[in-house]
Amino acid sequence: MLDDETPTISNNRKKTLAQELADGQHGTRIPLSQKIAYGFGDFGNGFMFDLGQAYLTKFWIDAAGIGAGAVAGIFGFTKIFDAFMDPIAGSVIDNRKKIGKSGKFRPVMMVSAIILGIMTVVTFTMPNLSPTGKIVYAYAAYMIWGAVYSFTNDPYGSLASVMTRNVQDRSFIATSRQVGSVGAQFLTGIAFIPLMTMFGGNNEKHGFLIAATIFAILGVLMFLICYLGTRENVDVHRDKSAKAEGFKDYFKVVFTNGPLFVIILMTIFTISAMNTNNQMMVFFAQYNLGNIGLQPIVNGIMMGTSIVGVFMIPMLTKHFGKRKTAMVSFIIGAAANILNFILPTNVITFIILVTIGYTALAIPNGITWAFVSDVIDYGEWHTGMRKEAITYAAFNFSRKLAQSLAALVSAGILALTGYIANAHQTPKTLTGIKAAMTLYPGICLLIAAVVIGFLYKLSDDRYVQIAKDLDNGIWENGKIGDQDVKK
Repeated sequence: MLDDETPTISNNRKKTLAQELADGQHGTRIPLSQKIAYGFGDFGNGFMFDLGQAYLTKFWIDAAGIGAGAVAGIFGFTKIFDAFMDPIAGSVIDNRKKIGKSGKFRPVMMVSAIILGIMTVVTFTMPNLSPTGKIVYAYAAYMIWGAVYSFTNDPYGSLASVMTRNVQDRSFIATSRQVGSVGAQFLTGIAFIPLMTMFGGNNEKHGFLIAATIFAILGVLMFLICYLGTRENVDVHRDKSAKAEGFKDYFKVVFTNGPLFVIILMTIFTISAMNTNNQMMVFFAQYNLGNIGLQPIVNGIMMGTSIVGVFMIPMLTKHFGKRKTAMVSFIIGAAANILNFILPTNVITFIILVTIGYTALAIPNGITWAFVSDVIDYGEWHTGMRKEAITYAAFNFSRKLAQSLAALVSAGILALTGYIANAHQTPKTLTGIKAAMTLYPGICLLIAAVVIGFLYKLSDDRYVQIAKDLDNGIWENGKIGDQDVKK
């Protein structure tokens, strides 16, 4: 068995593991239909999640009349609140004892997705209230939305780890999920503003509400496809006598799982880069490029190309491995974004470079989902306890922190540079928008490249041996269930 103290594996054993990895032989293969159906979950997730990341800032500032500084505060606080909801959701889900034929994760995911659709519509609703009342309403609606999102996304992310342990199947599932995610970004990116304009007319608030309702309904339907099309196939060796977890177990999971901690650190930078890009695009198109109608065009090109890039993930990871593929992609994305900031603003060069940067980010973001499934298994192998939802909640905590950081950067820069809604912007404001759109993601991706390149130690061939141990009910120090893992 492998651990940090284990001597180096023999050359013959390395060849065997490498061959198994290349052939994708280890672990029972699952039907193609299940791998595709899983991606529909993030398709639906994106229809509801991406609306908030890309358009709530503009809705609250321009349509609802909330100040940019207050909006930065709303996003900053609620995302941190959301982050602390994740371990609660993870503990509740992991503590489920009565598991029916539908599995441990799928029923929770589906019920929560329906409620999430309702709350998505609520967040894009603003009653006629006083300025203070609007702020309070926005805080309350988005905090509830975030809590429901935790109970939707934690079981969805955990589901992948119990669908298969086959390396190539996991790579395909990660690709399927990222295609769903980027596909949702593509459709919301090109269709939301036109739908809002078409249904809103002179009433911008009404347009936002109708467009959000359409995407929320589509989101729930996509989750239904995921629920009906997937299965929890892995025979997990669970300790049925284990006591319920609390926050102590949550922190134990985080701080005893080195690879998980690295993925958490990397994600803070990658997700804040992506979300800042998405949030600032509508502002950049309207003010820096001078035409908000360019927003769906730029998004269509940028996200359409990134979908093509995501389809390359299985081929890239098979030939180069997950870590190297992610690191090189980060470096390419960082270079494109920084160059986009340095060059004078021009529609053509901006579209080319933002497309390269976003595609280079979409590829490692897709690989991240395979990383997460791997670190869930590593955590079980290392401690003898399998904690899918709590492990995923710890990972999701970093995503929420990153989303909060992105919101603070986006709305904060607008406030600090003197942004005025629906008005001519000063050169200082335009420079701030451009820096948030390009320079900030570039710096984040450089840091992410260093983190994944030098700190992540769970190689693909090491994972294959860990997966074999788990299939045989073995953890690092013996048989799962034989030890007292509840202390």
